[in-house]
Amino acid sequence: MKLSTKGRYAVMAMVDLARHAQAKPVSLSDIAARQEISLSYLEQLFARLRRAGLVKSVRGPGGGYRLARGSHETRVSEIILAVDEPIKATRCTEMGVAGCRTDRSKCLTHDLWEELGNHIHAFLNSVTLRDVLERRLATHLAEAAALANARPPMVAAN
Repeated sequence: MKLSTKGRYAVMAMVDLARHAQAKPVSLSDIAARQEISLSYLEQLFARLRRAGLVKSVRGPGGGYRLARGSHETRVSEIILAVDEPIKATRCTEMGVAGCRTDRSKCLTHDLWEELGNHIHAFLNSVTLRDVLERRLATHLAEAAALANARPPMVAAN
């Protein structure tokens, strides 16, 4: 799975916003300069983040953006999904009951990649902006590893 610049830049910008928005709103030009992201690209991302209810805009002199919720309540998965970045590892499109190949069957590795996507989503859903700011990702990785090790291995049917 490859996360595009859309998802990565949105998370970078939101972490920057969480770090700098304590006293006053933060301008996108300040975020763009600090994170070395195009201002026009950030404007597009923040329009989506605002529609998703993750940020609030403040107009007028000294205006900019604030987090709509606290950094401890804003999950990385929400940010990525808000900018229309899918969190999945399969190459398959939505398949419903039928398979993802042209003959409507599942590809041989579909379940593997789907489960990987589920783990990635679960991990990103467990991480908040505050966790990133306070560099607490090791805790989440350890929890994810413990959870994976607690599950019995799947046995293939012969």
